[in-house]
Amino acid sequence: MEWKDGKMRCKWANPNNALYLCYHDKEWGIPVYDDHKLLEMLILESFQAGLSWECVLNKRAAFRRAFDGFDLEKLCAYDEKKIEKLCQNPEIIRNRLKIRAAVGNARIFREIQKEFGSFSAYLWKWTDRKIIYEKGIVSSPLSDAVAKDLQKRGMKFVGTVIVYSYMQAVGVIYAHEEGCFLE
Repeated sequence: MEWKDGKMRCKWANPNNALYLCYHDKEWGIPVYDDHKLLEMLILESFQAGLSWECVLNKRAAFRRAFDGFDLEKLCAYDEKKIEKLCQNPEIIRNRLKIRAAVGNARIFREIQKEFGSFSAYLWKWTDRKIIYEKGIVSSPLSDAVAKDLQKRGMKFVGTVIVYSYMQAVGVIYAHEEGCFLE
């Protein structure tokens, strides 16, 4: 694939979408320990179910506006009126089940914070705070286990493929493809 700047990237990075290239180059696979960013990415990844990440990423700014900057306390306080308002927002993905899941998942995220001190501590405990290097797969025994635990806690839209994608996005799993300048 030809890249205008001459850098080789993972094949999934659309060379015609500057937003996507910036995401690939500066975000994807970089370890995240900040709970606010971990919450945002978890919610956005859950909206990806059945869609492409590029579709969600292109709407990220609108999601940030619609979901109050992913402020955890505000999200946890959403009521039916706010959920209905989100369902009517043409700038975001208006899937009612995913919107309800985002609110419910935020509440469970907060419970996990209370239990482990932070969501970051919970997430990184699965790998003993180590980055996993693997590529070419869309799920693993690790994502199976994390997804199962999150589902047991009541989270929705967190199947093993979504959880694997999430862990790649926040750098728990480092998966840049062979030949990528970030490999």
